[in-house]
Amino acid sequence: MNRLSPRYAPGKFEFKLITVLVLGSLPFLAACGAWRESPPAELDQSPPPIVVEKTIIETVVLESPEPEERPLTKDLVVCLGEEPDSLYRHGRLSRAGVAVQQAIYENDFTRFSWEYQAHGLEKLPDFGDGDAWVSEVVVAEGDRVVNVAGNVVVLVPGEMVQTADGETAVFDGSPLSMRQTSAEFTLKPRLWADGEPVTAADSVYSYELAGSTGTLAVRDKVLRTARYEALNDLSVRWTGLPGNRDALYFTNFWEPVPKHVWGEHDPVGIPTSEMAAHYPLGDGPFQIVNWEPGQYIYLEPNPHYYLADQGYPYLDSLTFRFVSDGDQLAAFLLNGECHIATQDALRSNQVDFLTEAAAVGLLQVPFTTGTVYEAINFGVDSWDGYGDGQGRPDWFEDVRVRQALTMCIDRQGMVHDFLNGRSQVMHSYLPETHPFYPEDMAEWPYDVQRANALLDEAGYRDINGDGYRQDPRTGKLFRFTITTTDLYQLNRQIVNRVADNLRQCGVVVNTDILSSENWYAGGENSKLFGRRYDLGHLALPIRQEPYCELFASWEITGPGGVVHPGTGQVYTGW
Repeated sequence: MNRLSPRYAPGKFEFKLITVLVLGSLPFLAACGAWRESPPAELDQSPPPIVVEKTIIETVVLESPEPEERPLTKDLVVCLGEEPDSLYRHGRLSRAGVAVQQAIYENDFTRFSWEYQAHGLEKLPDFGDGDAWVSEVVVAEGDRVVNVAGNVVVLVPGEMVQTADGETAVFDGSPLSMRQTSAEFTLKPRLWADGEPVTAADSVYSYELAGSTGTLAVRDKVLRTARYEALNDLSVRWTGLPGNRDALYFTNFWEPVPKHVWGEHDPVGIPTSEMAAHYPLGDGPFQIVNWEPGQYIYLEPNPHYYLADQGYPYLDSLTFRFVSDGDQLAAFLLNGECHIATQDALRSNQVDFLTEAAAVGLLQVPFTTGTVYEAINFGVDSWDGYGDGQGRPDWFEDVRVRQALTMCIDRQGMVHDFLNGRSQVMHSYLPETHPFYPEDMAEWPYDVQRANALLDEAGYRDINGDGYRQDPRTGKLFRFTITTTDLYQLNRQIVNRVADNLRQCGVVVNTDILSSENWYAGGENSKLFGRRYDLGHLALPIRQEPYCELFASWEITGPGGVVHPGTGQVYTGW
């Protein structure tokens, strides 16, 4: 679920009041005379004179001038589930922080439908266009390279690398040739919100900051770079380390930061400074005007935005409001206090309510499958000290067993019960919409009858009639453990449902709930990466490039320096 927005935003109404003034005049006309002395007169018997008073009432209607109509402003309120900790460009950002960054910084490139598109760049480099290329370079002892395991190392004798001709070689101290990738990027003419131009030097400065103050992921990208240099005011060149194989070479551009402002300060203090964390100078469509802690961030259009002459942005203001309570947020959506709610602001138990509100036209609720998939991996051949050879039969070596257990698990039922039917079953680590998804991908639907038949065929039967299967060689109960983390309630729901489903196939399954730190820990004794599990539940992001490396032979856990006799390549080690 990405966003929610009301179908009808609350309008603004102006009432024109025309005041009618009734002005009345009431003149009185009277006859009057002066007293004078005179002889008495004879009584006049004639009728007294009649004095006529004429009242004239005149009504004058004065039309007040109509007030000048003011155009309605376009003000958008986006409600976030939390307040961003920081907006530092190379920091660890929450979803809320990413949302705000989208407003204040220009996207250099975007990604839609499994493809990348240049946006703030003139184009993305491509080998076919000549702005990306692979060259041969000579490396010697002491140089930084990427070895066959994909690790950045200092080249010393005994290190295994891939030569320029694609062969794996053990470095013996003599210089050798390796492949090196380069790519060039050119910025569109852009301006910072203070009117200063965005330059290639700003991108190089960003690269330098990332290496010293960025997250681990950001620093790893820097670590795999040999050089990053400005060619002119708008162009830069990235050159990777020898041996670095990067399918996303065309994304190795560092987002510019304002060197003319930040460059005067100590890099160590920049990430936590107000100018970087809360009021960063950006080059995007909006700029931050006010950040009220705990309440909202108010933004107005950047007057120097490079697309302003095309009418962007379409809004007069943008407010990010912080609403942590999902029920309150739903109420704000209905009454118009929030126009859009981001996915992190709502809870899965609100899906039914939101769906009903959408059905009657109160809200628009677009649903989409997420960017994380839930996977259960088989510990087919566990590492020494666990499982096989340690009293546990080799349950999963037979492919029929793996197929049968898969068909015993009602994955579509989990989608219905745990994800409100708003997701889909995946048949590999690639979704069906991915361009690399094979047309002939085998699928193993929920089929308990077929699953039990396969287990019978593999020799795992209920020998003693207790309803559970045994290993035909040892007589051991077909029992194993599925492991996950305590990070999300969904994790517990999944492993408990797997255990329930597999009982239909005569298999006993225990659950093991670990902390994320223990489950994902590295090293020889790691449950996951040390291959010390039976079934393991993982949540992995769906990426543009497949997770091939997680299942490749060079990722096999083993002692460092041991060479595979068949391939001549070194095991990864710990």
